[in-house]
Amino acid sequence: MNSAIVLLLGVAAMILGYIFYSKFIATKILALDNNRPTPAHTMKDGIDYVPTNKYVLWGHHFTSVAGAAPIIGPAIAVIWVVFGTILMAGVHDMSAIWASMRNRGQSIGSIAGTVMGTRVRSLMMIVIFLLLLMVNAVFGVAIANMMIKTPSAVLPVWGALVVAFIIGQCIYRYHMNLVWVSIIGVVALYGLIYLGPMFPVVLPETIFGLPDNAVWIIILFAYAAVASLLPVWMLLQPRDYINGLQLFVGLILLYAAIFISSPDIVAPAINTNLPIDTPSIMPLLFVTIACGAISGFHGLVATGTTSKQIDKEEDARFVGYFGALGEGMLALGAILAATAGFASLSDWEAVYQKFGDGSIGAFIDGGATILNAGVGIEMVLSQTMLTVMAALFAGTTMDTGVRLQRYIFQEFGEFYNLPVLTKGSVATFLAVGTCLLLAFGAGGIGGEGGMIIWPLFGTTNQLMAALTLMVVTIILLRKGKPVWYTLAPLSFLLVMTVFALLIQLKTFYVDGNWLLIIMDIIILIATILVTFESFSVLRREWSLYKGKNHPE
Repeated sequence: MNSAIVLLLGVAAMILGYIFYSKFIATKILALDNNRPTPAHTMKDGIDYVPTNKYVLWGHHFTSVAGAAPIIGPAIAVIWVVFGTILMAGVHDMSAIWASMRNRGQSIGSIAGTVMGTRVRSLMMIVIFLLLLMVNAVFGVAIANMMIKTPSAVLPVWGALVVAFIIGQCIYRYHMNLVWVSIIGVVALYGLIYLGPMFPVVLPETIFGLPDNAVWIIILFAYAAVASLLPVWMLLQPRDYINGLQLFVGLILLYAAIFISSPDIVAPAINTNLPIDTPSIMPLLFVTIACGAISGFHGLVATGTTSKQIDKEEDARFVGYFGALGEGMLALGAILAATAGFASLSDWEAVYQKFGDGSIGAFIDGGATILNAGVGIEMVLSQTMLTVMAALFAGTTMDTGVRLQRYIFQEFGEFYNLPVLTKGSVATFLAVGTCLLLAFGAGGIGGEGGMIIWPLFGTTNQLMAALTLMVVTIILLRKGKPVWYTLAPLSFLLVMTVFALLIQLKTFYVDGNWLLIIMDIIILIATILVTFESFSVLRREWSLYKGKNHPE
C-alpha cells in the first residue's frame, strides 16, 4: 500500500478528532471554564506553579510525553495508533489535566488518595514510582547509545540547552515577542543540526575505567538533576517549547517527503513469517506501542507538571488533547519510516530478524532514506536531524521524568511525615540515585540495568493509563457527568494489561528471570487491589449517580 495514502487518512482522522470530539469532551463532559482560576494562579510560586502561554505549554507537554517510546514501539499497527490517539489518548491527557486543575495541581497519585482512599494512593504510588524508574533509566541508555552511534548529533542535542536557556530569559525576563523568539530559536536549532556533521563529538572508549556509554549516562543524569531543581520557566519549559517547534518542523519535513516520494510500504500488513519466540499480537499490540495510542506516563506529566502551568482552563484542550495528537502523529511517522523506508521486503526482514529489532535505528535509517528521496536532504544530515529528534524527545521526557520522580519522593515525605524527603535537593538526589543504582547495580559497568526491567514498561504504562481514567471516571460520576467516554477505554486497557501481565509472568518463569517475576507479581497484585477498591467506589458512586435521576 502507498504510504502517502495511509498518512493522509491518519492525519485527516486526527484533525477531525480534535475539531469535533475534543470539543465535545471539553465542553459537554469536562465543562472547562475560563472563569475558574487555575492552580498556576492560586498557587503561583515561580518555580513549579507558573501561568504559561498555551502554545509554550503545549510544547512542554508534547515533548515531555512524546519520548522514545512512540519511535521504539511502533511498526506494528497504524489503526491502533490513529483511533487510540483520537478516542483514548487525547481524552486521557485532557481529562487528567482537568482532574489535577480541579484538585490544586495534585498528582494523580494524590488525587487517587482523595477520591478512593489512602490505601489506593499507596498502591498507585508504587506503580508510579516503578514506571518513572523504568522511563528514566531506559531513556538514559537510549540517549547515550544515540550519542555514540551518531556523533554528529551531540552538538545540536547539547547546544539546544543553551538555546532554551536564552529563550527562557527572553520570554520571562525580557518579555520579548513570542513569535520572533520562536523563529530565532528554531533557526538556531536547525543551524546546530547543520553544523553537527561538521563537528562530530566522540568520547574516548573509556574514561576513568568507564566505557563511553556509561559516561554519557552519568552526564545525562547529572544534567537532569540540575534541571529538575531549576524553576520550570528557566530551562524545562522553554526547552520543551522550542524543541516541540523544531520537532514539529522535522515531522512536517518527513511528512512532506512521504507525500513527494510516496514510497510503498514494503512490510506485510499482517506478518506471518514471524521470528522465533515472537509473542502473540493479542495483547502485545495494545501494550507495546506504549505511546502514540495511549500512555499512562502522559497522566503523570499532565498532573505532575502541565496542570501546574495551565493559564486558563480551556487551554487544557489544546495542551492536552492536541499534545496527544502530536505524539500520535510522531508515532504514525515512525511507523511509515520503519515500514516504507526500505527498498524491499528482504531489506526490511534483514533488520527485523527477531522480536525487538529495528527500534530507533529503523526510524532513523528508514526516515533518512525517505527524506533523501523526497526532499533531497543528504543522508548524513537526514540521519543527524532524525537522531536529534529522537534524542530531544527522549531527553525532554527524561527531564520531566526526573522532576516527577522528585515530586514522588516529596509526596512520600508529606504522606509519611518525613520532612527530610520534602526537601527538593534530597528528593532529587534520591530520584537520580535510584535510577543510577538500577542502571549500574543491575547492569554492571555498562550502566544498562534499566533495559533489564524494560519488558515490563508497556504493561505498567498502560496500567497507569487505566488507573488514571478510573480516577477521572469517579470524579465525573460525582459531578453527575456521563462516564462512558472514560469508562470504555479504562475497561479495555485494564483487561489487556492484566492479560499481558499474566502472559509475561509465564514467560519470565520459563526464562528463570526472578527479578522480573517479582516485579511482575508486585505490579499484578497492586493492579488487582486497586481495581477491586476502584470498582467498589465506582459501584457506590454509580448508585448515587442513578439516584440523582440520571436515566443513562
